[in-house]
Amino acid sequence: MTPPDRRPVLVTGGAGFIGSNIADRLAGEGEEVIIYDSLARPGVERNLRWLEQRHGASIIPIIADVRNVGQVEGAVAKAKAVFHMAAQVAVTTSFSDPRADLEINMLGTFNVLEAARRCVSPPPVIFASTNKVYGGLEDVEFRLEGGAYHPAESTLREHGIDESRPLDFHTPYGCSKGAADQYVLDYGRSFGVPTAVLRMSCIYGQRQMGTEDQGWVAHFLISAIEGRRIILYGDGCQVRDILDVRDAVGAYLSVWRDIDRLSGQAFNLGGGPDNAVSLHQILKFIGDYVGRQPLIDMADWRAGDQRYFVADTRKLQKAVDLKPRTPWQKGVADLAEWLLAERPEGKAVTAPAMAARAL
Repeated sequence: MTPPDRRPVLVTGGAGFIGSNIADRLAGEGEEVIIYDSLARPGVERNLRWLEQRHGASIIPIIADVRNVGQVEGAVAKAKAVFHMAAQVAVTTSFSDPRADLEINMLGTFNVLEAARRCVSPPPVIFASTNKVYGGLEDVEFRLEGGAYHPAESTLREHGIDESRPLDFHTPYGCSKGAADQYVLDYGRSFGVPTAVLRMSCIYGQRQMGTEDQGWVAHFLISAIEGRRIILYGDGCQVRDILDVRDAVGAYLSVWRDIDRLSGQAFNLGGGPDNAVSLHQILKFIGDYVGRQPLIDMADWRAGDQRYFVADTRKLQKAVDLKPRTPWQKGVADLAEWLLAERPEGKAVTAPAMAARAL
């Protein structure tokens, strides 16, 4: 009988929103977890403290940048698996500092892959990619119906965008994440590193404090709770499929545990058609839930904004045994309750005064 592998699991970006949720699930299941994070994003040190308080010595922090080759190699060499979540996540930042975006997202991922390749037995690398690799979907015909964009073509309308969609990188962020996505897949083909890619739609949930461009669901909620104005880019009829982070974590762990069969593949990960919602629709729900409608200012569309993205997740659902996804209404309500519970007594929820992005 093969003895259990007692080596820790490495989560790069492990103090971030999704990374901290993955780390929490792993530690709760008895794994030791290396949290590799530069703590560069405001507020993530709070997630690290939370993990250490909950799990004690099972959490092994390494405060370092993924651009540091030596630190990455040392961390990967100790790990039996790598969840590579570390990234520059803001489209706006990719325009203002495209070099940093490239170095963190593409070269940082390359550093992780090279470190894994050099191991005697390469650990699996599960990579957090994005639906931005599919571009703006300019060739898809959309119809505006009931205040929301929907594809005119029936199969797309029923199931969403699948993995056969040609890649089309837009914005520096889309290019850096897309290049990393392809490197991860090719290291599976070229070097035999067990790899898988999850192309995520909009993930939301606990530990999301609205401090990042991609934290727009939490940002909407925090703004509504505090009575702050929201800048809504475009016309608000954009449709996104949103997925509770608890469901996303289950998908990541399921892919890892079946990596021998799934290696070298990319999967869409999102809420799917059942959890597709327009921005106006979710704002109305939030307003009804918190008891006051959010204050909204409208602004022009930005580069890379998609009028519609709903992930066709049938490939992933066939590949692994996933639990039913949390209905978006319940998930958003749960996040609202968590945000309210996290507020210090007599104080407002803290979040940067920035525009919510519809990603």
